[in-house]
Amino acid sequence: MELTVTEQTPDRALLVEADTGDYDAQASLDELFELTESAGAIPVASITQRLSRLDPATCVGSGKLEEIRDYCENEDIDLIIFDLELSPVQIRNIEQITDVRVIDRTMLILDIFALRARTKEGKIQVELAQLKYMMPRLTGKGIELSRLGGGIGTRGPGETKLETDRRHIKRKMETLKAQLKDVEEHRRQLRDRRDKDGVITVAIVGYTNAGKSTLMNTLTDAGVLSEDKLFATLDPTSRALKLPCGVSVMLIDTVGLVRRLPHHLVEAFKSTLEEAAQADIILNVCDASSDESRLHLDVTRELLASLSSLDKPVIPVLNKCDLISDGMTGISGAVHISAKYGTGIDELLKAIEANLPKKLMRVRLLLPFDKAGIAAKLRDKAVLHSEEYTAEGLELEVTVDEIQYAGIREYIVKQ
Repeated sequence: MELTVTEQTPDRALLVEADTGDYDAQASLDELFELTESAGAIPVASITQRLSRLDPATCVGSGKLEEIRDYCENEDIDLIIFDLELSPVQIRNIEQITDVRVIDRTMLILDIFALRARTKEGKIQVELAQLKYMMPRLTGKGIELSRLGGGIGTRGPGETKLETDRRHIKRKMETLKAQLKDVEEHRRQLRDRRDKDGVITVAIVGYTNAGKSTLMNTLTDAGVLSEDKLFATLDPTSRALKLPCGVSVMLIDTVGLVRRLPHHLVEAFKSTLEEAAQADIILNVCDASSDESRLHLDVTRELLASLSSLDKPVIPVLNKCDLISDGMTGISGAVHISAKYGTGIDELLKAIEANLPKKLMRVRLLLPFDKAGIAAKLRDKAVLHSEEYTAEGLELEVTVDEIQYAGIREYIVKQ
């Protein structure tokens, strides 16, 4: 018997913007279109309702909701996505009136995260964030946890079906928290080991779809997934990068940010974000071709400030400069690059070198033959450029930091 595999038809989505004047509604709606496409749905159209305040029962008011219902009937809409966080009551009322599944901005982002998570930590973080958010939302057309995995806004790591019993969910959350604590402890131990070994870390942070993964691949051939989608990369990736001066650093790629990032996700991914925030140098990457590139840089800086990491060197990296004719000006210390074509990469590497946490010196020294132990330490911890055995002893050319310099000063023959 021949089995036929049928592909699921993408949901046709109607996007709804409730504009109260608290933020740039059009820019946020444009982003919602991208988020919807990243989740695998088709954004058919959008409806914007200007309000002085949100309706506590239906968000947009009964008149506008009837208009939404009629549009959904006429255009065969499968899903309504609101560009804000809805209350359980609002979701229930909107679904009852429209007879269409409803999700909000937070649920959409959670769903994309569920699709992108690959590591154990990422999956735990996503599932925990979903459970926290869905706990008060256990009723509704498309958000019953027993139907998790049934479409956009209802997916979870591993397509796991979850019970709707609150006590079971609380136990599940406690288990996830314990697992996450173990993973975080492992991450902390790795970080402590890097600090002990003197490993310098450089984190790539910034707005989602700014080209961070492309930059990572250009610098290190890391093979990180690089797509023109929001949140193409969710799990942090670390790779070694050797700078022109000979110093090796650990480059870390991180999850992208979005405007009005839901607090559920900030909390869930705090350990991942802290991995970047605790780096020695931070590359704040933005899409220079975007009309909101300056805002994107500010969004990242605000998050870094919330994690108390603005005391570290933060280098603004203006990517995709190949797509614009005039470069952005007025941004102190900014480096203009095109990660796709490799333009400006040399300048970026120089900027990283200039912000290294330790002062580095390149010296030539002559070690007596009985100081082989010092030579071994330099091979392991310093940057070795050359070594040659001579009649007088071992001649080395190395790049060392201030601490290493103090231990070899008496053997230096040229600096």
